Amino acid sequence: MKPHICVVSSKLYPHALRTFSVIRDISVPCMATDNVEEFGDAENTDFETVFVLAEFDCPQYQYLYKRDNRIVGPPVVLQCAMKDEPLLFSCRPLYSTTMIHLSLCFTGFRDKEEMKNLVNLVHHMGGTIRKDFSTKVTHLIAHSTHGEKYRLAVCMGTPILTPSWIYKSWDKREDIHFHADTEGFRSEFKVPPFQDCILSFLGFSHEEKANMEERTLKHGGSYLEVGDERCTHMVVEENSVKELPIFPSRKLFAVKQEWFWGSIQMDARAGESMYLYEKNDSPAMKKAVSLLSLTTPNSNRKRRRLKDTLAQLTKETEISPFPPPRKRPSAEHNLSVMSLLDISNTPETCKSSRPSKSSAPIVSKQSARWQVSKELYQTESNYVGILNTILQLFKFPLEKEGQVGGPILAQEEIKTIFGSIPDIYEVHTRIKSDLEDLLTDWSDERSVGNIILNYSKELVKAYPPFVNFFEMSKETITRCEKQKPRFHAFLKINQAKPDCGRQTLVELLIRPVQRLPSVALLLNDIKKHTSDDNPDKMTLEKAIESLKEVMTHINEDKRKTEGQKQIFDVVYEVDGCPANLLSSHRSLVYRVETIALGDQPCDRGENVTLFLFNDCLEIARKRHKVINTFKSPMGQTRPPPSLKHIALMPLSQIRRVLDLQDTEECVNAFALVVRPPTEQENLLFSFQLTGEETVKSAWLRTLCRHVANTICRADAENLIQCTEPDSVQVSTKDMDSTLSKASRAIKKTSKKVIMRPFSIKTLSSTRGEEGEEERRGEAQSTETHTRIHYLYSGAGGHYAAPKAAIPVNE
Repeated sequence: MKPHICVVSSKLYPHALRTFSVIRDISVPCMATDNVEEFGDAENTDFETVFVLAEFDCPQYQYLYKRDNRIVGPPVVLQCAMKDEPLLFSCRPLYSTTMIHLSLCFTGFRDKEEMKNLVNLVHHMGGTIRKDFSTKVTHLIAHSTHGEKYRLAVCMGTPILTPSWIYKSWDKREDIHFHADTEGFRSEFKVPPFQDCILSFLGFSHEEKANMEERTLKHGGSYLEVGDERCTHMVVEENSVKELPIFPSRKLFAVKQEWFWGSIQMDARAGESMYLYEKNDSPAMKKAVSLLSLTTPNSNRKRRRLKDTLAQLTKETEISPFPPPRKRPSAEHNLSVMSLLDISNTPETCKSSRPSKSSAPIVSKQSARWQVSKELYQTESNYVGILNTILQLFKFPLEKEGQVGGPILAQEEIKTIFGSIPDIYEVHTRIKSDLEDLLTDWSDERSVGNIILNYSKELVKAYPPFVNFFEMSKETITRCEKQKPRFHAFLKINQAKPDCGRQTLVELLIRPVQRLPSVALLLNDIKKHTSDDNPDKMTLEKAIESLKEVMTHINEDKRKTEGQKQIFDVVYEVDGCPANLLSSHRSLVYRVETIALGDQPCDRGENVTLFLFNDCLEIARKRHKVINTFKSPMGQTRPPPSLKHIALMPLSQIRRVLDLQDTEECVNAFALVVRPPTEQENLLFSFQLTGEETVKSAWLRTLCRHVANTICRADAENLIQCTEPDSVQVSTKDMDSTLSKASRAIKKTSKKVIMRPFSIKTLSSTRGEEGEEERRGEAQSTETHTRIHYLYSGAGGHYAAPKAAIPVNE
């Protein structure tokens, strides 16, 4: 049946002339009328009359609609003519094609009249309506973020829009070039993820809470303080909150922060069931750190238990799968007690080494060369793990197609951020494998340097593209995080995962910049412990030079001169400070004043200053005070050093940081479980912080972060362990008493003297700093003896002063 067009001209107004012109061009019979009644009831089997109306809310429309006449709007005619297509057929009145091919579903509507009006507008624009949600639905129109339809739409990535989208599309119905599904237009009407949600935040810092409250408002929600009955959600920082202040009700969801950031990333409210907060259990190590008691009568037994405790505390950090060289059975039996702290020395993990040429096996200790080589492998393994985390948690998900809500970043942004990380990961994976093979079949004659040399060309090729554009990568991350809320939420979600160790993407991406200098330092250590007749010594030198070739691409101009000045100040302040502290890659991070609580690395009661650098820890004690002023004959222009060097310890030797809980007998104390390469067991360095300017928690977190950076681990928080001081036999009791100070002074003095007849000649013949040290020792000894004699006499006791002794230099 051929169509005849009847234009209702009285209601067409500005469209009349244009519509008539178009109809003539498409060669369709056309007529005009002001009275639709004369045509509306006519029945003709030869042709069908199509009425063109400019308004769908006028009496003519109602008259024609009730009589099932075919009605279209001027935009339909104009569009068909523009595309040179026949007039569209629709069983319903069709004003425009604004929503043609769209299938809509509604949820959350209670007003039936509003719903009916929206359905009519969708039909007038060419869209269809489905009662039930299915894969055929292209858009969900939602009044709230509740209900099964909303959940299904989120899971399937279906756009969820407000009713305003339909109204605004109807307003644009006259534009024949406009379609409602245009992404730029549609994105303005997305249902915000926190619509109808009232959030509260528990356990976050003031800055983080303010950021989350701001984003709550930006994404359609509101917020109140924790405990307000109107709240619908309580977002919990699960790592810091152990107990909820209120019990969640049926109307209140207690969810992890991942729900909050996940909702922003998806641009839709995430399902709460997957993110419900659960109470954290006490740490598994709690039992291990309470093994000892200071009331144990047997001191040898206490020492053995202390070793057990330290071994338990360092268990998680001893990750090497390689045992040390195997000892003969008799030696293993005799040394079993002394090697409790070396958990890799157990029979279950030991492998038999290759038999020697002689019939009797030789007792071989863990050589320093083997220890440092093992450390190289461990840090390499950790580094490869971090690179894998960058790829698996960040790069690959960002590149994945079909992301809910569309791509988070453009492809060029992803390429700028990650650069040559896949190439770096590939070459270091192979280096790790070669180091593993080397340590599995170890001998001191095997070459470590060759492994690095074999991959030097690949390192030179892989690193410069990333290092040279690292600043651009950081800037791209910062810009995208500010401009794209979904990317910010994506980063927040992954940062909270254990694999990231709560580190940001920028903090993880800086590891390749830091890795090669760290490898060079380890190779230097291996070279130090390599004999001159070992062929690997020359190979190691070549490997170090090859790494320097890559490191020359790091922009030295970006290093702050102030950081270098601080290192020089430390060198001048610490007497005997090693010259190798001065390094272009090193910077001072933290300085703390402490008192030693144990017998290592110096005597109990010594004032110790700890200088934390980004890769090492300088330990220095306070020099003894000079009672009488002394002018050096050398005419020093700089004040004499106030500190004396004890040790420069690489951070890689720190196996565990112990946060000692405050008790009546122990206040503001912490300890380090240390394992130098040349030692067969762990050592415990314990300190008490002095001064109120240092916050213990902040100091320990900073220390653990840099230890983790040095050994290429992402889980810095796992390096710190909260421990009862009794379990490691640490106490600060009587540290400030007069008697305790006097006892420590006499102990220090006794270490500096040799017992022989007093000689004025010997004293007077000494010059320079040695003479100053002798005078100081003599004065301190006299003062100390006098003080202790006074204390003992006052208590009714008797004190016999030792014979005169000659103090010698420290």
